[in-house]
Amino acid sequence: MEEKQLNEKESLELIARMIQNTQRKLEKGNGLPFLTWGYTTVAVSLLVWYLFSSTGNPYWNYLWFLIPVIGFPTMMLIIRKQEKGVKTYIDRIIGYVWIAFGIAGLAVSTSAVFVWNLPILFIIVLMMGTGTAITGMIIRFKPIIFSGFAGMLFSFLCLIVKGYDSILVFALIFLVMMVIPGHILNWKGRKNV
Repeated sequence: MEEKQLNEKESLELIARMIQNTQRKLEKGNGLPFLTWGYTTVAVSLLVWYLFSSTGNPYWNYLWFLIPVIGFPTMMLIIRKQEKGVKTYIDRIIGYVWIAFGIAGLAVSTSAVFVWNLPILFIIVLMMGTGTAITGMIIRFKPIIFSGFAGMLFSFLCLIVKGYDSILVFALIFLVMMVIPGHILNWKGRKNV
């Protein structure tokens, strides 16, 4: 097969179509990645908050590792179900963004637990907010862009609110940053069917 050289206009049109296809795929996928990670994070946060605030036992913080233990296998199932169509370059970019942020988040979390005393809730919200905003900018979907920037903006609340209640703030931020945009994608996907 012969490769056709694209002019500037054709290249921009191709990129625009790829972004639209990726956005439609995300909509068709009902925002499941955002809902999976968002609800998992909120549920684990509430569990850790309840157990830690009830007992005062800091070992309950090890339950934070339930987030990747639940999230990764769930995402693998979702990805397998959704991989029926062509995977575009934009799809791969978004995947790479989240692989990088996921590994960085796991590394920082592990360091916070075993090595340094870090403001982990603040750092994780800031990182995941950045990943969310980047995803939104790549696919040009404003609710995701806004929720990502809102997460980054409100991450400082995890530094201001002290004690157990900072975990509730963390959960609330993830609700706004991931769960709500996931439901917006669900709604838009059903609307466009």
